[in-house]
Amino acid sequence: MSKRGIYMHSFSHYIQDSKVLQAIEDLGYKKPTPIQEKVLPIVQSKQDVIAKSKTGSGKTAAFAIPLIEQMNWEENKPQVLVLVPTRELAVQVKEDFTNIGRYKRIKAVAVYGRQPIRFQMTALRQKTHVVVGTPGRIMDHIERGTLHLDQLTTLVIDEADELLHMGFIDQVEKIIKKLPTKRQTLLFSATYADEIKRLAEKYMKTPVFIEHEAKEQEKTAIRQQRIQVKAEDKIRVLRDVTVFQNPDSCIIFCNTKEQVRSVCDQLEKAHYSVDMLHGGMTQDDRLAVMKDFRKGDFRYLVATDVAARGIDIEGISLVVQYDVPFEKESYVHRMGRTGRAGQKGTAILLSSPNEKRYVQEIEEYIEKMIPVEQAPTAEEVAENQAAFEEKMNTRPERKVMKSEQLNAHITKLYFNGGKKKKIRAVDFVGTIAKIDGVTADDIGIITIEDACSFVEILNGKGTLVLKEMQNRTVKNKKLKVHVAKKA
Repeated sequence: MSKRGIYMHSFSHYIQDSKVLQAIEDLGYKKPTPIQEKVLPIVQSKQDVIAKSKTGSGKTAAFAIPLIEQMNWEENKPQVLVLVPTRELAVQVKEDFTNIGRYKRIKAVAVYGRQPIRFQMTALRQKTHVVVGTPGRIMDHIERGTLHLDQLTTLVIDEADELLHMGFIDQVEKIIKKLPTKRQTLLFSATYADEIKRLAEKYMKTPVFIEHEAKEQEKTAIRQQRIQVKAEDKIRVLRDVTVFQNPDSCIIFCNTKEQVRSVCDQLEKAHYSVDMLHGGMTQDDRLAVMKDFRKGDFRYLVATDVAARGIDIEGISLVVQYDVPFEKESYVHRMGRTGRAGQKGTAILLSSPNEKRYVQEIEEYIEKMIPVEQAPTAEEVAENQAAFEEKMNTRPERKVMKSEQLNAHITKLYFNGGKKKKIRAVDFVGTIAKIDGVTADDIGIITIEDACSFVEILNGKGTLVLKEMQNRTVKNKKLKVHVAKKA
C-alpha cells in the first residue's frame, strides 16, 4: 500500500484536491486532530463557525486546509482575510497557508506593524489569495486603498480572546464593516467571553458552535508544579531546576523585557545555550530568533508573552514561568508551549511571597491547585551537573522543520527583470512551460517585483529549468537567472 494509502485516508475523507493532499502528506500530517475533524466539514459547507479550542490543537490547519481547497487560483484579489493579535502569529499563519497551498500556487501575504508599509504595498499589488494581519495594519491598508476586499469570501478571526485582551475588538469591528456582507466568518478562541459572544451575535450568520474538550490523557500531558521561592533566590532556583530537568529545549517566561534581558545575561554568563525574545526587539530580530529556536540552534529561550500565544514549536519539554503572570490567562498560554502534539511536558511556576495574589487568581481560573513541590536539592543538582554541562557543550540536534520535506523538491529562481521591463507572470509560464519535460504544473508561486522576479519550480525540475533559461528569453528579453538566496 502507498504511503498515502496508509496515512492519508482520514484526510482524503474530507479533501479531494490531490495537490492539497500531497502538501499535507509532505508536511507530515498523519491524520486529523479532533478539532480538525469537527471544523473541516463545517468550513467546507460554507457555514459560519465559532470554535472554542485551546492553543496547540491544530486549529490553523483546520481552517486553512478546506479554505485552500476551495480557492480560485485565477482570482487576483484576496479571497481570505485572517485577523490575528501578534506579528509572530501573522507570520506563522501566513507560512501555514503558503505550505499547505504550495502545490496550488496559493499566495499568502502577512501584514503587521513595525515593518515598512511600502514592502507590504508591493506584495499586495501582486496576485494575492490570502492576507493575514494584525488589525491596526489591516485597517491602515484598507484606508489607503491598498487592500482590496471586494472579492473576499471568508473572514477568519483567530485568537479572538487575545484580540479582545489586547484591545483590538473595536478595530476588528471597523474592519468587519468594510467587508462584503455575503461571506463566511470563522471565529476561533480559547475562551468565549461576553464581548466575543456579542461580536459573534452581531456579525455572524447562524454559526455552528464547536467546543473541543481535551481528553483526559491530553489534560495530563503537562505536569504542573509550583516552587515557592524568595524573589532574590529565583535565578539560583531557576539554574537548579534547569540542571535537574536538563531539557533539550525550554522556554523561560518573564513579565518584562528588562527581566528577560537580566535573566538571559545571567544564563549566558553561566554558559547556557540561550537567546531572548521580547517586544522591544526589531521584528526582523524577533523572527530570526524564533526561526533559530525552531531549528534547534539553541536550547533555552527567555521571553515575554510574545512567545506565549499561537507559536507552534515542537519538542519543548520544559516551560518555566520565572515571573507569575499578571494576567491569569497568560499562565495557561505559557504552559501550552509544552505538551504539544501528543508529547508530555513539565510546566514549573516560580512564585515569591509578593506574587501570592496572582497565584490565587490563576488557581481560581484553572479550577485546581497547582501542586507545590520543593526545589531540587543540592545533591540532586550535583548528580545531574555533568550531564547538564555535556548537553550545554553539545550542539543541539537540528530539528527538521515541517516544511523541509515539502520544499525539498522546490527550487526558487531569481530573474533580474520585473515590472519595469513590463514582464508578467504569464510571460514566465509561457517560456518555462515550453522546455522539454516541463509543464505549467511544474511552476509554483511567481512574484514579480519592480526590478526582479522570483519563480518557484516544483517537482525537482529546478536544475533543468535553470540550465535551459540561461539561453532563453522572457518576452524577448535576455535575463540573468540564478538560484535565489534563502531568506
